[in-house]
Amino acid sequence: MPTNALAENILGTIGTVCWTGQLLPQIWKSWRDKSTEGLSPWLVLVWGISSSFLGAYAVVTDLNIPLIIQPQVFGALTYISWGQCQYYGARRTRLAATLMTLAAILLGAGLELLIIFTAGPAYRAGTPAGRGAIQFCGIFSSVLISLALLPQFVEIWRYKEVVGISFIFMLVDMLGGLFSDLSLAFKGKFDLFLGVTYALVVVLDAIIFIAAIILNPRAAKRRAAATRAETDVVRDSDAASVGDAYVPADLQLATVVRASMSSISLRSLTQRH
Repeated sequence: MPTNALAENILGTIGTVCWTGQLLPQIWKSWRDKSTEGLSPWLVLVWGISSSFLGAYAVVTDLNIPLIIQPQVFGALTYISWGQCQYYGARRTRLAATLMTLAAILLGAGLELLIIFTAGPAYRAGTPAGRGAIQFCGIFSSVLISLALLPQFVEIWRYKEVVGISFIFMLVDMLGGLFSDLSLAFKGKFDLFLGVTYALVVVLDAIIFIAAIILNPRAAKRRAAATRAETDVVRDSDAASVGDAYVPADLQLATVVRASMSSISLRSLTQRH
């Protein structure tokens, strides 16, 4: 595909916008539901760690500005989502979850800066060690992004459905990866490592969508069947208890009084005769 700087930046900007807001629906859903059940904290934590390597790779290889901004925003939002997992899922205090989130963001930023200032000069000087270090960052970020979804697949297997995940988040995440890949296609030289990273995001998100389409209707049917079975048990129990129904206390008292009055009346008639 021919080089087109305008198309590269436009598509990269669209991808950045998608990946800037991709986790916002998930963060909103967790806050609204006051729960992160079904969302693996390892997914968002490992994604946050991967953003340090991806961000360093994007900065050192001098990609377009939108693709440099992408990992930074992506990493910050993943750590916020991870903090929600600590607060809602692990039941930590608000202060503890906040401090853990800030510590994770600072450590991630420190790791990225360390890579940029140590491996960056060697890479620009063209040394084999510098090129190898930065290529490692690109490959390692792809591996982490892929591995991060494995715990989420475990959650899906455990619940036998896709729960706790915002499908808007997954859709926007897919679009972000797609537009970012298209942006790379218009660059003078296609960046294979970054392209694989974005493609993996699209593929793995698509697998979760397919799992939701297959598993969620089945889970809904199981819940409906369980509800019907429970209703039938309650109905049978009510029917069985009709024969053994007790007489209310006020009805028992009325019966005793009526019997007593009848006995008094009968005694009076007997005495008269």
